[in-house]
Amino acid sequence: MANIKSAKKRILVNKTKADRNKAIKSGVKTAIKKVYAAIEANDVEAAKEALKGATVAIDKAATKGVYHKNNAARKVSRLTKAVNKIA
Repeated sequence: MANIKSAKKRILVNKTKADRNKAIKSGVKTAIKKVYAAIEANDVEAAKEALKGATVAIDKAATKGVYHKNNAARKVSRLTKAVNKIA
């Protein structure tokens, strides 16, 4: 365990940021799963609605620095491609 005050603070701050990032990533994964669930059910309307929500979640995660912008763009692209395939 750290003895220096600034090191103790860094540990606390890093834990807080890691928890925040984990929550955001979890939300993105859930949104992506909803899109794929709608695709599996061949429900075009539900898939499009889920795609909108997932796109927003992914873009917010990229804005907050949880995902790199190219990673976010790739995720959105793959989801959009999958939804368009059933439409």
